[in-house]
Amino acid sequence: MWTETRHKHNILLTYLNQTPINCDSSSSSSSLQVFTVEEMMPHLQDVSGAVTKNLFLKDKKKKGLWLVSARHDRQVNLNDLAKKLGIGSGNLRFADEAAMMEKLKVGQGCASALALLFDSDRSVRLVLDRDLLDGGHQLVYFHPMTNSATMGLRPQDLLRFLRETGHEPVLEIFD
Repeated sequence: MWTETRHKHNILLTYLNQTPINCDSSSSSSSLQVFTVEEMMPHLQDVSGAVTKNLFLKDKKKKGLWLVSARHDRQVNLNDLAKKLGIGSGNLRFADEAAMMEKLKVGQGCASALALLFDSDRSVRLVLDRDLLDGGHQLVYFHPMTNSATMGLRPQDLLRFLRETGHEPVLEIFD
């Protein structure tokens, strides 16, 4: 599994290096493998920018898949979000790890907007915390296909990456 994860991480880095997307290598930090935001934050105390949390969700009725990327300190109310997305309250649930592996090629604790590179049929819809783009952050931090590293992108480069991979984000405000 580790070899496969490292391979996907390298594919992502190669992709970023071959595009006009600016990814400063100094903004990538290695840490121990973490599975929750709470585990991750002590390793990122000194970063300048917005650290994200990411939720991989499914629409109960239509079987659609959603990735939510929000600032780590935001509350994401699934019922409120489902209403905003027109899905209907109570119809948004956490997707299982098998669906995440199939669509994003990552396992538990590794989902992030950067994994959308591997959503080849563009079936995963992204909900992005508006603050990540408009909050004045120098960098926005995500896991780059592995939960043992964190990588920062400038907000404009994040948006460029999403658009180049065919994932126009749905922007939402989270409290």
